[in-house]
Amino acid sequence: MNLKEPALSPEEFRTHLAGLTAELAGRPLDATLDAWLNQAHGAGSDTYERLADGCKHGVAAGWLCDREGGGIRYGRIFKPADDLHGFSVDVVDMADIAGPHHVHPNGEIDLVVPLTPDARFDGRPAGWLVCPPGSAHRPTVSHGRALVLYLLPQGRIEFSPQARGPVHE
Repeated sequence: MNLKEPALSPEEFRTHLAGLTAELAGRPLDATLDAWLNQAHGAGSDTYERLADGCKHGVAAGWLCDREGGGIRYGRIFKPADDLHGFSVDVVDMADIAGPHHVHPNGEIDLVVPLTPDARFDGRPAGWLVCPPGSAHRPTVSHGRALVLYLLPQGRIEFSPQARGPVHE
């Protein structure tokens, strides 16, 4: 793993996230936010690189993705909190797999960090994906392995009754 900075602690990672969530607070989770995130904080930006490196360090150190189920490593590192502007923070580590179907009652903001060059998350390369309130999907990583950081307003996610376990692509 080619990591650019010294290992971050969970507290330092939280501080980086709090700076970003301050910019997201109160904004609608929609296509406009998706475009803005990819323009202002997209792949190659300081924000993206800092968060991507933090995710990689956290997984390597064992404080991110500390659980495993059906071939997906995952974990909620931070519950919704005032300093995170009401967002919870989860990170998953997926390789050529579709996860369980779920709904985003308040929306979801995803940071896509490919670990293999052609990896995609729901068809997206490195960068951001904003899912509006009420949207639903089977989160899917294809063409390799990726880390995905999820920001969930108020930590809300609802797994569908018909949700199946992971499906390897």
